Amino acid sequence: MAQDIRELFKNDKITHETMPENHELRFIKKLDEALPETKTKNTGWLRIAASIILLMGLSFSAYKIINSSQPQPINTNNVAKTPTIETKTLGDISPGLKKVEDYYLASINLELSKIKYTPDTKDLFDGYIEQLGELDKEYKKLSEELTESGPTELTINALIDNLKLRLNLLYRLKSQLKTLSPSQAGTEAEEQSI
Repeated sequence: MAQDIRELFKNDKITHETMPENHELRFIKKLDEALPETKTKNTGWLRIAASIILLMGLSFSAYKIINSSQPQPINTNNVAKTPTIETKTLGDISPGLKKVEDYYLASINLELSKIKYTPDTKDLFDGYIEQLGELDKEYKKLSEELTESGPTELTINALIDNLKLRLNLLYRLKSQLKTLSPSQAGTEAEEQSI
């Protein structure tokens, strides 16, 4: 039995009554009873204190990191008593760089083990070994620089490039030995047939 509210107003079936007195107060009272307002404690000062503690902790951590990366002055009175400082390698900086260093060193050792040394290739082999020795000395100098001045992008890239260069040098040696081997094998076969 739906009725149109406009029709009811036209026919004056709804009277224009006013709301009873204190209606608003009674409504607010019922609302407060149904949904009581909980008083919140003023915790703003706790937030400020937590922020200050966090800021102090971060500042202390940054101070420690900055001081640990700067080289400490050497006390000349105790120089004779202190043991030699062990140099850092790429593996000491990060696990990712340790993997790179291990990969190259393992590849270099593998290639060295595969190279066949013969008296005929002695001069070529010795020349490459001498170059590898120079690269090894340079690698040690770079490691000392890494230990003294801390890790920098240039030092890390130089160490990796040194390892790459050593490996490429061994690949070239292996390639030259392969080119020499077939020609030597051919000359040996000719000598045996004569």
